[in-house]
Amino acid sequence: MSEFIQLHLLLPGQKATIARIGGAGALRRRFIEMGIVKGEVIEIERSAPLGDPVEYFIKGYHLALRKEEAALIEVFLHD
Repeated sequence: MSEFIQLHLLLPGQKATIARIGGAGALRRRFIEMGIVKGEVIEIERSAPLGDPVEYFIKGYHLALRKEEAALIEVFLHD
């Protein structure tokens, strides 16, 4: 099995599967409400001109997350 990597470290075009979701309370609940759940495939679409936020594609929609939020999500890369 692949090692886990933080979501914010991936490059545009890479796909990964969500393995762990960090955070607590309202932030963790917000992740789950947005569809960021263990086992879901997420793809990095693009970054903003200054690098933050980053646009992701998950469950058929586009989602923007700040890097500090994405750092709380661990994924493993697809080959």
